[in-house]
Amino acid sequence: MRKLTYFIACSIDGFIGGPDGDASFMYRFVDEEFFEFLKEEYPETVPTFGRRHRGIDDLPNKRFDTVVQGRGSYDLALKEGITSPYAHLREIVASRTLTESPDPNVEIVSTDLVGRVRELKAEEGGLDIYLCGGAAVAGELADEVDELVIKTYPVVLGTGMPMFASGFDVSEFTTGRVRTFGNGVVVRTYERRR
Repeated sequence: MRKLTYFIACSIDGFIGGPDGDASFMYRFVDEEFFEFLKEEYPETVPTFGRRHRGIDDLPNKRFDTVVQGRGSYDLALKEGITSPYAHLREIVASRTLTESPDPNVEIVSTDLVGRVRELKAEEGGLDIYLCGGAAVAGELADEVDELVIKTYPVVLGTGMPMFASGFDVSEFTTGRVRTFGNGVVVRTYERRR
C-alpha cells in the first residue's frame, strides 16, 4: 500500500503561511545546502519550473509519483500562467470551484477527496503520494496522512495558516529522522502510529 506523505514547510510555531496563506518569506531559507538536500532526497517536490531553472529536470522521482494539492496552492502556479506545476508527477487538485482542468496532466477532484486518495493509496506499485498543501486539504485528509516531513524554518509568525485546518483530534506519530541545516532549518520525519 502506498503512503500519503504531507511534506510541508512551516514556522517554528507551526504555521505554513501568513493569515492570507503567503509563505514567500520562507523561500530565502532554500540555500545551497538545503537545496542539495531536496535534490538528493526529495527532487520531485521541486516544481517543474524550478527543476528546469536549477538544471535538475532530468533527475528521476525518488519518493513520489503523485502530488495532491488544494486550489489555493494550485492557484499560485496558475497566476504565473503555469497549468501543470508538477508536470513530472501525476497531479491531483482538490477544488469545489474549479470545474474543468486547464491541463491534461491535472485531475480535478471536486467531491470525495478522501475516497480518491484511498484509491491512489491502494494502487499497486509505484512510488508514494506527496501532499503538497494547503491547510484545508490537509485537514480533510488528516486521517489519511501516513507520514509527515516537516521543514521548520527559524521564524515565528504568531498567527497564520495552520498545517491542518481541521477540528480537534489527537493523532499520534513516532519520530523518525531529524536533520539540522546551517541556516537554522530543521527537517523532521514522523510516521503515523496506527
